[in-house]
Amino acid sequence: MAKKQFKAESKRLLDLMINSIYTHKEIFLRELISNASDACDKLCYRALTDDQVGMQREDFKIELTIDKDARTLTVADNGIGMDKEDLENNLGVIASSGSFQFKQEADQAAADVDVIGQFGVGFYSAFMVADQITVTTKKYGCDQAYQWKSSGVDGYTVTECDKDTVGTQIVLHIKPDTDEEHYGEFLESWRIQELVRKYSDYIRYPIRMEVSKTRQKEGSPADKPEYETYTEVETLNSRVPLWQRKKSEVTKEEYDKFYRDKFQDYAAPQTVITASVEGAVTYKALLFVPGAPPFNFYTKDYEPGLQLYSNGVLIMDKCADLLPEYLRFIRGVVDSPDLSLNISRELLQHDRQLQVIASSLEKKVRSELEKLLKDDRAGYETFWKNFGRQLKYGAVSDYGANKDKLQDLLLFHSSTQEGLTTLGEYVDRMPEDQKLIYYAAGDSLTAVDQLPQTELLKQKGFEMLYFTDEVDEFVAQMLGQYKEKAFRSVVNGELELEDETEEKTEEAEDAHKAALHFVKETLGDKVKEVRSSKKLLSHPVCLTAGEGLSFEMEKYFQAMQPDSPIKADRILELNTSHPAFAALEKAVTEDPEKAKKYARLFYDQAVLIAGLPLEDPSAYADLVCSLME
Repeated sequence: MAKKQFKAESKRLLDLMINSIYTHKEIFLRELISNASDACDKLCYRALTDDQVGMQREDFKIELTIDKDARTLTVADNGIGMDKEDLENNLGVIASSGSFQFKQEADQAAADVDVIGQFGVGFYSAFMVADQITVTTKKYGCDQAYQWKSSGVDGYTVTECDKDTVGTQIVLHIKPDTDEEHYGEFLESWRIQELVRKYSDYIRYPIRMEVSKTRQKEGSPADKPEYETYTEVETLNSRVPLWQRKKSEVTKEEYDKFYRDKFQDYAAPQTVITASVEGAVTYKALLFVPGAPPFNFYTKDYEPGLQLYSNGVLIMDKCADLLPEYLRFIRGVVDSPDLSLNISRELLQHDRQLQVIASSLEKKVRSELEKLLKDDRAGYETFWKNFGRQLKYGAVSDYGANKDKLQDLLLFHSSTQEGLTTLGEYVDRMPEDQKLIYYAAGDSLTAVDQLPQTELLKQKGFEMLYFTDEVDEFVAQMLGQYKEKAFRSVVNGELELEDETEEKTEEAEDAHKAALHFVKETLGDKVKEVRSSKKLLSHPVCLTAGEGLSFEMEKYFQAMQPDSPIKADRILELNTSHPAFAALEKAVTEDPEKAKKYARLFYDQAVLIAGLPLEDPSAYADLVCSLME
């Protein structure tokens, strides 16, 4: 029979499909198995209204056969098959899909049926690994079988042939190996099993293949056993995905095993989240909060994203668009028949369906975390230890777009509580005369607790939040306020206490004006201002950054970019009631050179207390020693 040309716009279109659309050659098997599953779906659907079919759902199957000698891989099904017209329309016209037409007709009949392939391109992905494809098929209700054969862009032939049973058999003649490509991997049993488990594990029909195994020969001695190789037909896919079952019907052990196997994690998940949604977009999801953060979680090498399935067929291994960045720690799967896929199924169109699923999942996960916080505080604090920093980053990122969603999930250390506290709990404990949410930041809880600026609030019994993560102060700035209570830094901000502090400070400024001016003149540009402190009680000195950039923020920017010119202001606050200040003031009039040493010593001490590096540690040591002479 004469060879026919493809009825596409040009041969170049087929060449494009074979060489450019798909980024991974291995997905050809996914496409062929999906087509076989569609064929079984169609005949199974036909059996609902046609008693002559004589088959139940459990009778359908997909078979894979490897022949290394002939260098062929065969994919066969006992589905509905094709006649000559189907072959011409579906395999002779690129980007035509019988599955799509079938689905349209089924939808019109309000049938509950799902088919996977809708674009009619997946079949041609087989040409990425095969130099010749032979399709032998017999349609249900027809006596004549047909054979379609093609070597790619040169066209195809359709001839009559013999086939005893209904269904389709696709034989791929695998290309020879080259220096760049090892096509022979698709003739290895282990590789085919691996691909089925990866992409087609949840196809509803059994995918069977003859597998070689080894066993001890019967009668061979135990101390010197002999082994023999035999073959056995195995079902390669698990068929029914765990997310299709009700949560009440799945044990914790089953969820743990699924998680460990699917995501190669040694630790069991802390929390399991399931979702089954029907409506404008239908999908099922099985999500996990890991029991421990991956070793590379806070590195650029970590790849977030959920596994995305369409009717049980893996479409994307890590779809990062399904959850916001602040939930990047979540692992799991999403399965939806409603996704709009492009013709290669490897890329999603960023359409309304995907956005609806993403929005729904975000709300679901956030709701589960809120429930965990309310019902299992110890469990939530374990989660917070693992991933709390990510929620803080989420509150800050995108100019605070998610801050209102996350503020009630945030936890912080406190000056009065042994454990962690929420912002809501902090505000509920505030005395009536406390106007602000106070916080202090430092490298560690011990360092923060020892800051001189915290003394006054401790004396008054006001609680402070202790910030030890580099992102904490950014969170406070982004939130601005919580329940109409503004955040205020104990280290850098005005405390706004209703007492005599303000009046006493003004008096101290006037009384000790000369000494304060002397210190400023001595230190020069090292400090922006020298003033009498409103916060210090027993300590002689502290360093304040004022409004805006804090010292902890400065440390963060310096760590990210050591040459960064970004620096906080330095405001030196002196306790004019302290004996050390009295010594300074006396030296200003009696021994100005010694007073200059005192001024530099006050500054260096304040720098150390703030956790900042000294410009010249040796000079500081010499200064201390000179005052001891």
